Amino acid sequence: MLPIARVCVDTPLAHLDRPFDYQVPAELDDIALPGVRLRLRFAGRLVDGWLLDRVDRSDHPGRLGWIERVVSAEPVLSPQVAALARAVADRCAGTMSDVLRLAIPPRHARTEAEPGVVAPALPPRPEAGSWRSYPRGPAFLDALYQGRAAHACWQALPGEDWPARLAETAVTVAAAGRGALLVLPDHRDTARVHGAVVALAGPDAVVALAAESGPALRYRRWLAVRRGAVPIVIGTRAAAFAPVAELGLVVLWDDGDDLHAEPRAPYPHSRLVLGQRAVLEGAALLVAGYARTAETQLSLDTGWTHEIVAVRDVVRAAAPRVTAIGEDDTQLVRDAAARAARLPAVAFDAARAALARDQPVLVQVPRRGYVPALACGQCRSPARCRHCAGPLALLAAGRVACRWCGVTDAGYRCAACGSARLRAMAVGASRTAEELGRAFPGVPLRTSGGGQVLADIPPGLALVVATPGAEPLARYGAALLLDAAALLGRPTLRAAEEALRRWMVAAALVAPAADGGRVIVVADSSLATVQALVRWDPAGHARAELAARTELGFPPAVRMAALDGAPEALADLELPAGMEVLGPVPVPGDASGQRERLLLRVPRPQGSALAAELVALQAGRSARKAVEFLRVEVDPQELS
Repeated sequence: MLPIARVCVDTPLAHLDRPFDYQVPAELDDIALPGVRLRLRFAGRLVDGWLLDRVDRSDHPGRLGWIERVVSAEPVLSPQVAALARAVADRCAGTMSDVLRLAIPPRHARTEAEPGVVAPALPPRPEAGSWRSYPRGPAFLDALYQGRAAHACWQALPGEDWPARLAETAVTVAAAGRGALLVLPDHRDTARVHGAVVALAGPDAVVALAAESGPALRYRRWLAVRRGAVPIVIGTRAAAFAPVAELGLVVLWDDGDDLHAEPRAPYPHSRLVLGQRAVLEGAALLVAGYARTAETQLSLDTGWTHEIVAVRDVVRAAAPRVTAIGEDDTQLVRDAAARAARLPAVAFDAARAALARDQPVLVQVPRRGYVPALACGQCRSPARCRHCAGPLALLAAGRVACRWCGVTDAGYRCAACGSARLRAMAVGASRTAEELGRAFPGVPLRTSGGGQVLADIPPGLALVVATPGAEPLARYGAALLLDAAALLGRPTLRAAEEALRRWMVAAALVAPAADGGRVIVVADSSLATVQALVRWDPAGHARAELAARTELGFPPAVRMAALDGAPEALADLELPAGMEVLGPVPVPGDASGQRERLLLRVPRPQGSALAAELVALQAGRSARKAVEFLRVEVDPQELS
C-alpha cells in the first residue's frame, strides 16, 4: 500500500493543528487503514492520533517518524466525520483534535471484538398522517423520499404528537435506503422519539446514543452505526457527530434549548454541527419546535430554509385559550390586586374549573427550591446582609439568613427606604407546592424538577408543580405560568426568546380552548413576549427579535466572539483592525474576580475572517508557549 500515513495528532496546541506525515512500518501495512486509532511519537512523547489518509509521498523535507502501533484495526473515523470535524474546528476557532474528542467515544476493546449486527430490511414508507395539517408537510416528506436536500423549519402545533411526526420523517428516509440522524435536548425527548421510531420501523432500525447508556452499550451502538448496520440514530448533542452511512436527513428539535450548546472547547452548538453536515453531505435538514429562535428566523429570511407551518385557523383550533394579566378592564375590576398578586383570581378560577372537570393543572415555576431570594416589601430593592452585603434568603425553617456568610439577619432594614418588611423576589417550586397544597386541600399534589423529574402522571385531577423542561406528560385542563418577571427580567440576550419557548412547551400540553383548556400567564398583557404567547405566534416574535438584534448589532445579525482571560493576557493581545472591541468586563460568575472578557464584533459577511483571525491568534499564543490560558468562543450563546 501507499507508504506514507497522514495523521491528525491529538494535541491541544493550536499551532500544531494540521496533519503530520509518518512512515508506515511493513508489519502494520495491512491494518494501518484510514480511520484507525494510532499511537506515535510526537515531540518526544507517545501520543494518540487518527489516520486520515495514505499517500505515496510527503512534502516534508526532513526525516519522517514511524507509527509506533495501530491501537485497533477498527476504522472509527469516517471521511465524512473527519471533514465535519475540520469544518467545525475552523468555524469555532478550535482544533480538529478537540472536535474529534467530542465526536468519537472512548474505545471499549471487548465491545470491538463482538460480532457485527446484520442490517435490517428496509422499512415500508409511512403514511403522511398528521403532516397533512401543514400545507407543505406532505411535499417535504416526498422530498425526503426522493433524496432531495430540502431544508425546512417546522412549527409544531400545540398538542401535536411531535415524536411521531419526527419518526415519520426518519422512517421515510430509511425506506429510501438512506440514514437519518435526530438530535434532541435530553434523554426524556430521546426516549419518546426512540419509542415512536420503534413503533414504525422496529427495534433493529434505530439506536439511541446517550451518556446514560454507559460506555460499553453506547460504544456497541456507536459501532453498529459506524459499520452501517443501523439507519436511524437518535441522541443528544454528542450524537450530532454520529457516523451515519449515506446520511439523508438531520433533525434538530428545540434548537433554543441551552442543552444543545457544548460546554467543552471549541463549544459548538448542535445547530451549527448539523447545519455543516447538511452542507457537506448533501442531506436534508429539519429544525423543529414549538417556538422559534432568531437564528432559525435568519435562515428563513435568507432563503436557506423554508417554513412548514399550519394555517391560522388550524392553529387557533388546536391552541388553548391564553389569558394574561390586565387584558381587559373586567378582570381588573374583579381583582384590583391582579397586577401585584403572584396568583391572581383569574388563575384560581382557571385551576378550579379544570379540577372540577377532573383534569390535572400544571403550575410552572422558573426556579427550584423554596425562596431563593428576598426583597424589600416596600421598594422592591434586593435584601442585603448587613455583615457582608450578600443576598438574604428565607430558609425552609422560616429563618432569614444570608446566602453568602450564613449569618441570621433578624433585624433587617432596607438601606433605600428603611422598611423592615420583606417579600419573595421569586418563590421556588417547593414553596409554591406548599402554598398550593393549602389552597386546594384534598387535591393530589405532585412536583417535578431537579433530581426528581416525572415522565408522566396518571389521568385525573392533580396539581403538578414543575420547573421548565420537567413538565410531566399529560393532557392538562389548565396551566398557570408563574413568576414571569424571573424569566423576562434576566440580564441575558435570549431572555424574551427563552421565556416564550418555556411557556409554549408548557402550554402545548393543555387541551384546546374548545375543550376548556386555559393557560394563565401571570405577566402584563402589554409585553410583546406575552402577546406572542396569547396569539400563539412564535414566528412573529422571532421576526421582531431578529429585527431588534439587527438594530442593536447582536447575534445572529452580526458575528461575535468572546475572549476570556487574565487582564494582563487580554491587554497583550494584538487584535487585527476592522473588529469592534467591547470591554473588557469581569467574567460573569467568576468568583475569583481575576478574569475578564473581551467581545469582538464584525459584520456577518466577515464571520469567516473573524474565525480565521482567532485561529491565528491562538496559534501564535501556543507557539510562544503563553502560560495564561485564553478561552475563545465564537458566537457565544450568552453575552451577559
